[in-house]
Amino acid sequence: MPLAMNREVFITCAVTGSGGTQDRSPHVPRSPKQIADSAIEAAKAGAAIVHCHVRDPETGKPRRDVSLYREVTERIRDADVDVVLNLTAGMGGDMVFGPVESPLPLNAKGTDMGGATNRVEHVRQCLPEICTLDCGTMNFAEADYVMTNTPGMLRAMGGMMTEMGVKLEIEAFDTGHLWFARQLVSEGVLKPDALVQLCMGVPWGAPDDLYTFMAMVNNVPPEWTFSAFSLGRNQMAYVAAAVLAGGNVRVGLEDNLWLDKGVLATNAQLVERAATIIENMGARVIGPDEVRKKLNLTKRAPASA
Repeated sequence: MPLAMNREVFITCAVTGSGGTQDRSPHVPRSPKQIADSAIEAAKAGAAIVHCHVRDPETGKPRRDVSLYREVTERIRDADVDVVLNLTAGMGGDMVFGPVESPLPLNAKGTDMGGATNRVEHVRQCLPEICTLDCGTMNFAEADYVMTNTPGMLRAMGGMMTEMGVKLEIEAFDTGHLWFARQLVSEGVLKPDALVQLCMGVPWGAPDDLYTFMAMVNNVPPEWTFSAFSLGRNQMAYVAAAVLAGGNVRVGLEDNLWLDKGVLATNAQLVERAATIIENMGARVIGPDEVRKKLNLTKRAPASA
């Protein structure tokens, strides 16, 4: 299919993620204040959307405590800069097996499996404009770790968050995830004007070569809005690729720690570089108000606990 370049592009900044990057860069935020401050700096640099996980303030390890999400949410909403808030709903599906000859019982230290209601409680309380839905189960880079999202779990979580009035961002790590997302739309679990993030180069999902990327793009229905990213050194290359393919872009320390060889980045610096690439391609970076109109978002106050 011929490429149709996107001329009005929004930038999502994935602020911190849940990977073990906290000790690899001093710029990876840990505490709710650090996460919110980094998100605010990214917004001032041109990010219309900030995508947030939370971490243990002391160790930097991933957490999913509602109180941490509420603090991040309140700090960002009280800031002097407007930005669309996107919270993860991907936590609580971590399954770590035992050794290959005796995989059961599961490794209790790494396993964190929650029920559907438990996994979306922070969404219910914080009411972000967007939250993510990892639309499938997949092996990650670790030998015995599986990110677990069964069809039943996804239907339950997706239905709950749609009922809350929160826009779901489908996280698609492979073409099968897009297939199931289309099924969720056909069932009414997701609304027809879906938002999807194409997650490229994440072991062991879709590799980030351009042939695979275009296969992913070609599986996105025309009425959907898509964004895309790749990891590490290919993050900025995928800014250009996503715009050229008709999409929007995601950058941030969740996916890449480096600005240049040997130079650790901040979230704001990554956003600034992405904005420069977009503008040099002849496109325009759009802000949060235009994103809300484009995606039919509603900004609301947090719910009572």
